[in-house]
Amino acid sequence: MAADLTAQAGRRRAAPTHHRIPLVGLLRVGLLLVFLGAWEGATRLLWIDPFFYGAPSSIAANLLRQFTTGTIWKHLWTTIQEALLGLGAGFLVGVFFGWLAAERPLLGQLIEPIMALLNAIPRIVLAPLFILWFGFDMGSRVALAFVMVFVVIFFAVYTGIKEVDQVLVERIRVLGGGRRDVMRLVYIPSVAAWIFSSLRLAVGFAFTGALVAELMAGNRGLGYLMNLALNGQNADLMMATVFLIMTMIVGIFAIVGRIEAWATSWKRPG
Repeated sequence: MAADLTAQAGRRRAAPTHHRIPLVGLLRVGLLLVFLGAWEGATRLLWIDPFFYGAPSSIAANLLRQFTTGTIWKHLWTTIQEALLGLGAGFLVGVFFGWLAAERPLLGQLIEPIMALLNAIPRIVLAPLFILWFGFDMGSRVALAFVMVFVVIFFAVYTGIKEVDQVLVERIRVLGGGRRDVMRLVYIPSVAAWIFSSLRLAVGFAFTGALVAELMAGNRGLGYLMNLALNGQNADLMMATVFLIMTMIVGIFAIVGRIEAWATSWKRPG
């Protein structure tokens, strides 16, 4: 009887969580609509100048025109390609060198100060150098995105391995586990937690690197469109481009979240 009452109480406590997520989502959408409505109303009443801030209706019309005419696709694809190439290369190389530096203490002592210095300086200042070295085409933009991602992933992997509890490693070895068991049961879960906690930051950095390089020296891409809007003082084009960038990053965040949920399913009780 006591067990049944406890189970019923647990179900009562857990029940609201099933309705909380849709409620939060509705509240977010409602706040967004209120914000857009207030913005639109303020521009129509000339409380804010639409020349500098744009208006939601004109921004939406700008986006619709770009998609219907097809002019946006080459810029959208260019930025996505540059950011994803930099993200993929930075991720793979960062994992490799982070793991190597953690596994080889002498190498780690040599590399860590260099990486710490590279992490301390604003990596955006490397954009002019990369443009000088790799030219005005895609290479310089991918290189900047790569460096920004590489440093983040390197420290995620390096720290994840260094923070592993050696007591767990010894217990597995005492129980007869080999190196493969230690890797599978201790090191990989630890590193995965650090990587996924840094991956969203890395995604933002990848797009930042690509966009900054496009702003400074590009003839296509969303960064080029932002530069074009700035020079032409076109607030609608600027805000439309910013909206596209935010939408892309949110979409990639959702994909990363799904991958993280799948990869860390072992954390959840069966």
